[in-house]
Amino acid sequence: MAAFDAITRHDDADPDEDVFVVGRPAPTPIEVVASDPSWPAQFDELADRIRRALGDRILELEHIGSTSVPGLPAKPVIDIDLTVTDSSDEPAYVPALERAGFVLTIREPRWHEHRCLTATSPPANLHVWSPASPEVIRHRMFRDWLRDHRDDRTRYADAKRASADASTAAGEAVMVYNLRKQPVVREILDRMFQAHGML
Repeated sequence: MAAFDAITRHDDADPDEDVFVVGRPAPTPIEVVASDPSWPAQFDELADRIRRALGDRILELEHIGSTSVPGLPAKPVIDIDLTVTDSSDEPAYVPALERAGFVLTIREPRWHEHRCLTATSPPANLHVWSPASPEVIRHRMFRDWLRDHRDDRTRYADAKRASADASTAAGEAVMVYNLRKQPVVREILDRMFQAHGML
């Protein structure tokens, strides 16, 4: 397991790093919708496709992000964390996932060798990590905290809606939407880490 200081550290992206494999996404309206009870079933459908594609190459597979938290508004895109033996070894898993309908869109060697593949039906972001990545632990802790803490769930929902409205009005891409809500995310994370005795 990653050390506490790695889990609790907030990493900032390098603004000069080009992480996009297929080109920077164009600005599009950002839609945050009411929680949809079909999201878990959409995850199950995607997880079945991933399992058929990769079999025992999967070390862990988890539904994360806002669509994994009942009652939380979200962009209607399923976020999934996939752990493999070595996320930097793209030939070991990317071709099989591409045959299953996923497209490699982001490559971030500096940030825990993160890779992101997307799917369109249902819409999904598949985040690929190596074992003991602190981000996997952060994602699961944040998901579980929001499931159990109504006040922070409401605070996060308000931040998501405000950020989506502001970014859409300004014609910004989704990365800027993520930055707009980042202060609230980090405030909740720090409170969560303190509650767990990690800070």
